Amino acid sequence: MKKYFITGLLIWIPLAITVWVLALIVRAMDQSLLLLPPAIRPETLLGFYIPGIGALMTVLVVLLTGLVTTNIVGQRLVRFWEGILSRIPVVKSIYYSVKQISDTVFSGTGEAFRKVLLVRYPHPQAWSVAFQTSAPANEVSRQTGEELVSVFIPTAPSPVNGFFFFVRKQDTIELDMSVDDALKYIVSMGVVTPAPSDASAGRMLGQAQNE
Repeated sequence: MKKYFITGLLIWIPLAITVWVLALIVRAMDQSLLLLPPAIRPETLLGFYIPGIGALMTVLVVLLTGLVTTNIVGQRLVRFWEGILSRIPVVKSIYYSVKQISDTVFSGTGEAFRKVLLVRYPHPQAWSVAFQTSAPANEVSRQTGEELVSVFIPTAPSPVNGFFFFVRKQDTIELDMSVDDALKYIVSMGVVTPAPSDASAGRMLGQAQNE
């Protein structure tokens, strides 16, 4: 009986957590409906609430925004809007900081969150999985006189929180592991072990053949 119960849990727990996370995301995106006047909200027009309408609307707005801003007129509107924001002291700092982060992460051309590293944390006898974010600012490198790297050390099981450090490059180990595999490793608290990459598997096979 115990064996069957545990087997059932192994089936339902991942499914339940997946549904719960998706429901949280949908409900959060449905909050975009609050931007509409109450008279034209879907629940007012239809008489009942349909989950996911706000999420669908959010996706459509994002797609239309990307479509509009790819032409010359849209780019001028963006520059005009950013010019207005740049004149508001506090808003300027927040907006441009977030914009720089999003441009770096989602552009696919930068090095942010492209490398998975091992770093000594929280003490010299321990290792932690970290993501390399960028090269340190010139002032940081000048003051330390060492070759440093900027790293983000996520916490488990919630990788959206963590710590930001500068560490010596020579004290890091670059892992042959994708960012997705590293995130799964962190979220599962080490239970889900990343599979060897093709390059690693090839090296392991070559070593076995040589032996």
